[in-house]
Amino acid sequence: MGYSGHKPQKGEKTRAIVDNNGYILSRMTVDSVNRHDTTLLPSILNYLSDLKKAIGLELKGTFFNLDAGFDSLINRKYIFNRQMTPNIKENPRNRQHPKKGRKRLFDQDVYSLRYCVERTFAWKDKFKRLLIRFETIQARYQAFKLIAYTLINLREFCST
Repeated sequence: MGYSGHKPQKGEKTRAIVDNNGYILSRMTVDSVNRHDTTLLPSILNYLSDLKKAIGLELKGTFFNLDAGFDSLINRKYIFNRQMTPNIKENPRNRQHPKKGRKRLFDQDVYSLRYCVERTFAWKDKFKRLLIRFETIQARYQAFKLIAYTLINLREFCST
């Protein structure tokens, strides 16, 4: 449970990196719901770079799609420093005056592939045990999420 300053908020934010096929590539990281999205990206990128080294994955020049909640200069630098191209829709609430100078790189066609991410999280919501949280122990709840993510990744291999 998080606290937003004037009221308690129940829930948690789960982040995971998903490819274009809907497979979950990274472990999930969980934080309380009262933290803003822009501060949550470095932990998941650190895990992705460790995964890249472990399996020999080449991510140089690939697009990294994020929604407008992650739109910040710091997040763009984190992604550029890992030799990927950030494709983040600009958040209109991020600034009061329009930005002068060169426009940020944004490809709408690549961004439209984000539906795979949303579809994967919709599949996660099909697991009734995760939809309404009955577990009071965080480790047990995360274990059920890992089982759900494993079943989502295995659906392609087990289909006939």
